[in-house]
Amino acid sequence: MASLDGGALFVRTLERAGIRTLFTLHGGHLDAIYQAALDAGIRLVDTRHEQAAGHAADGWARVTGETGVAIVTAGPGLTDCVTAITNAWLDCVPTLFVGGAAPLRDAECLPLQGGFDQLALVTPITKWAHRATHTHRIPDLLAQALRIARSGRPGPVYLELPIDVLFSRADSGAVRIPEKIVPDAAPAPSPASVERAIAWLHAAERPAIVVGGGARFADAAPELVAFAERTGIPVFTNGRAHGMIPADHPLCGRGLPHLAFAGGAAGADVVLVLGARLGLFTGHPARPLIPPSAKLIQVDISAEEIGRNREVDLGIVADCREALRAFDAAACERRWAERKAWQDAVRAVREGHRLLFAKALASTSAPIHPYRLVAEIAKVLPRDSIVAADGGETASWMEMVAEVHGPGRWLSHGYLGCLGTGLPFALAAKVARPESAVLCIVGDGSVGLNFAEFDTFVRHGLPIVTVVNNDRQWGMSAHGQELLFGPDRRVVTDLAPTRYDLAAAGFGCHAEHVEEPAEIAGALERAFASGKPACVNVMTDPSVIAPITRAMVGAAKPAAEKAAPDGGGVRIPYYEDLA
Repeated sequence: MASLDGGALFVRTLERAGIRTLFTLHGGHLDAIYQAALDAGIRLVDTRHEQAAGHAADGWARVTGETGVAIVTAGPGLTDCVTAITNAWLDCVPTLFVGGAAPLRDAECLPLQGGFDQLALVTPITKWAHRATHTHRIPDLLAQALRIARSGRPGPVYLELPIDVLFSRADSGAVRIPEKIVPDAAPAPSPASVERAIAWLHAAERPAIVVGGGARFADAAPELVAFAERTGIPVFTNGRAHGMIPADHPLCGRGLPHLAFAGGAAGADVVLVLGARLGLFTGHPARPLIPPSAKLIQVDISAEEIGRNREVDLGIVADCREALRAFDAAACERRWAERKAWQDAVRAVREGHRLLFAKALASTSAPIHPYRLVAEIAKVLPRDSIVAADGGETASWMEMVAEVHGPGRWLSHGYLGCLGTGLPFALAAKVARPESAVLCIVGDGSVGLNFAEFDTFVRHGLPIVTVVNNDRQWGMSAHGQELLFGPDRRVVTDLAPTRYDLAAAGFGCHAEHVEEPAEIAGALERAFASGKPACVNVMTDPSVIAPITRAMVGAAKPAAEKAAPDGGGVRIPYYEDLA
């Protein structure tokens, strides 16, 4: 009987699962996998930092809806990847992280890149973490990892492969490669819960649908659009679900903040939440985006998410796609009101930013207003574009204007608030969707965290256009300090007017430097036409404070919630003030 090493068993199991792209940075602990991948034609995308490889696996999952895979070497390879694992954990993104490790036989010997418990490090930030101790177990453990990553609430899993286990050989006839990796069917809602939900939505005057990552990873976009069109109910999405309903669809309400303002004081009266957890991005209990008076129906694959942070009137544990299919079937039995006034109110709110920043849009003087920059970007992007937005204020400006026309075409921040994701997310997007235009917009603070990935773009021939919003500061941090402590109290938040375009050119990228508003469109057109990775360095106005910053540091809180200036309270950024 022939024998196979652990690397070959690993790759054959990946192939059985339909996975043919891995993100990595070389480490000798993993060479058995690399050699087997080379023989099998598996695509290996090697980054310049393990954090970037992890973020790219996360980005792959967000773009494709499939499980993203990153393999990193032992010791610092894994510790470098912890931020990416945590980001996927908090945003519930199905990802597989594989870590190399020192030989099992060298336990307690202080070997190279060993001497600490890697499994213990990642256990709190993964759905499942396990160490393979026998070579013949690699296929079934890998299948289990992939199954857990996608079952129930999605999330990251970790499989550790010590080098002696990975390089050892097993009898190929005695090892079974699992045929079935994930279940064929997902749980559906009960008929009684469906009928109750449809009755409430049918009777509502101002119903709304809120959609999150659970619906995106259930691949429920067609069912969502069909149900919305049948019932005439507007749809609002969080960052993981933008594009589930096209941005130009008349029932698209865009982001969740718009739900808080739609309809004025009355607001939505019945809200159906599909796969969106009730946290910061759906409204903190102290400042909810879903009206407190609204009747709430929550659908989630994970029972523990039902009722997080607020009471729900009807909780349904089910797959979001199966729930939408059942809802749509029940909706066919009723005639639905037109609700034109409510739909018009939603459309008015979603376009409100154009009125708010009309003067900025018309300005022809430097420095460039950041809203003018993102508006110019939005005008040149093709319909099937993918946008990766990175940076506290930068991403929020882009989110105002981005026209997202399909799931997985908007990639940005989540609950970790992690900077440095933009370039790796864009990398994954272009690898997954080479036919689509991919643009990364990133703040000059964030771009420094994974700047060397411009080299990865060049080496792998990925013509991604990156726009640096260069305001010479950590924008949200600097503006937050000004709002809280005064303009003369800025500390460790200033940056230099760095020519990021020239630095990227050193890697072989097309480079553009922009200082005047009239130059933006031409620079973007040349960047896309170059057919190369490109860096467009745009000098923007550092004095402009984004609306999100005013909200996050408390400047936009209701007066009753603001801390008293006489010492009766303490204002703090990003969270509720201290009493």
